[in-house]
Amino acid sequence: MASALRHPGQSEIVIYPINNYSFGSKEAKKDRDNSVASRLERLKDKYGKEGVRHSVDAVVLVYEHGHPHVLLFQVGTSYFKLPGGRLRPGEGDVEGLIRKLDTNLGPEAAHLKTDWKIGECVGTYYRPNFENIMYPYVPPHIERPKEIRNLYMVPLPEKCYFSVPKNYKLIAVPLFEIYDHIQRYGPVIASLPQMLSRFRFNLSISGGMEGMDMEEVKEEEVKKEEEAA
Repeated sequence: MASALRHPGQSEIVIYPINNYSFGSKEAKKDRDNSVASRLERLKDKYGKEGVRHSVDAVVLVYEHGHPHVLLFQVGTSYFKLPGGRLRPGEGDVEGLIRKLDTNLGPEAAHLKTDWKIGECVGTYYRPNFENIMYPYVPPHIERPKEIRNLYMVPLPEKCYFSVPKNYKLIAVPLFEIYDHIQRYGPVIASLPQMLSRFRFNLSISGGMEGMDMEEVKEEEVKKEEEAA
């Protein structure tokens, strides 16, 4: 099932239904950025010590009711973000994004981990000042941006298991909901429908998680929690 006719040179993204995937939880992740204000304050402090912040985010798609949805983290009541985060000094984009995906979405049992495939870079945003607004270009009066953020498509396998930190909520938001909704989702997430409009969505029809032993998954998660206690 395709979303539209394919145009010459248009890339295709295969998307699977959300009920193909299973979701569990793991130990809460210490998140110092539980609000936009605290995030910007920490960014200012880091900038003074390390210079320009380099970040990477994953654009992960599923579909429901015949429409593409983006996977987002909700932290608290009003803070939304894509899976990803700050790169370590000297760390490459692909290496860093895989690390972040493992940390934020990967189960702790090694044999259940997803073999993440990092796709195309769909956008680059620049933060000119210590403010929430980011632009897809460097404003002419800015000599050095405070943050550079690259967004990458991360195509999912047909089936996999997500393990989400207990203090995070993983939600699937339809593209029509986030379109131009800057006040709620911020300028980067709200621009995703435009960034993704150059792709052709292939909505694959397939079965759910019957191929994965979910009892084994649960046993592994319980074991990890008992060891951590």
